[in-house]
Amino acid sequence: MPTFETILYDVTGGIATITLNRPDRLNAFTTQMMVDMIAAFDVSDADDAVRAVIVTGAGRGFCAGADLAGGGDTFDRNTRQEAAREEGRVGDVVRDGGGRLTMRIFESLKPVIAACNGPAVGVGVTMQLAMDIRLASTQARYGFVFARRGLNPEAASSWFLPHLVGPQTALEWCFTGRVFPASEAKEKGLVRSLHEPDELLPAAQALAREIADNTAPVSVALTRQLIWRMAGARHPMEAHMADSRGIQYRGAQRDVREGVNSFLEKRAPAFPDKVSADLPDIWPQYDVPTFR
Repeated sequence: MPTFETILYDVTGGIATITLNRPDRLNAFTTQMMVDMIAAFDVSDADDAVRAVIVTGAGRGFCAGADLAGGGDTFDRNTRQEAAREEGRVGDVVRDGGGRLTMRIFESLKPVIAACNGPAVGVGVTMQLAMDIRLASTQARYGFVFARRGLNPEAASSWFLPHLVGPQTALEWCFTGRVFPASEAKEKGLVRSLHEPDELLPAAQALAREIADNTAPVSVALTRQLIWRMAGARHPMEAHMADSRGIQYRGAQRDVREGVNSFLEKRAPAFPDKVSADLPDIWPQYDVPTFR
């Protein structure tokens, strides 16, 4: 288990909870937080006991965006040459830290649930776009504030956000950079449901519990790949090819027998297959682009 400096990592009953833990700074995002979160997703993927991941924030905020303690030089890659950031250098371009995180979340083998407990601005909201299901506290607020700081959207949000809310809403939120309430996020489809502050984490845990108790972990991992990867497919035939391979592989694995028999016998399933050993590769033609 890595030693985390900026997050807490806990696993209870097969549910991993990642808590952004800089409450004195409203959990503002740093290079170290990027490193810690990527490592936490590596840990959750490697642990077959983990069935779902919840991400939330300590204190009254989810994440106030990038830590601006560096002042006007905060985003200047020429003046801030941190080692972990430099590891993302490709040629003369330093990869965006938020994007390195969302690319890791995109590849997660476990479902990821955001429990947004308070303000989520900049990377605080764009990191959530790569998560699968977003729940929000009634006290949450969101802001794609990049244009108000002289920046452009980051963390691959120009791909994720229009897929979730459509280009018109994505452009309005990014053009204006305004901070908006959780109710608007719910209305536009950014979040799945709103909860009173003390009910948010229990609601996220109940959703994770439903996944953990009733579904086959390999099927969930495969489903996550299918839904996310096919979001950018050029033709439904690509989905049909992947679906067909998945059905063929899974149909011969132990989980399907258990799933059918438990249904017929009216009992809870005990799926034997493990993500670490039994996840089929149904992507012979799938190419992950390299950063260039």
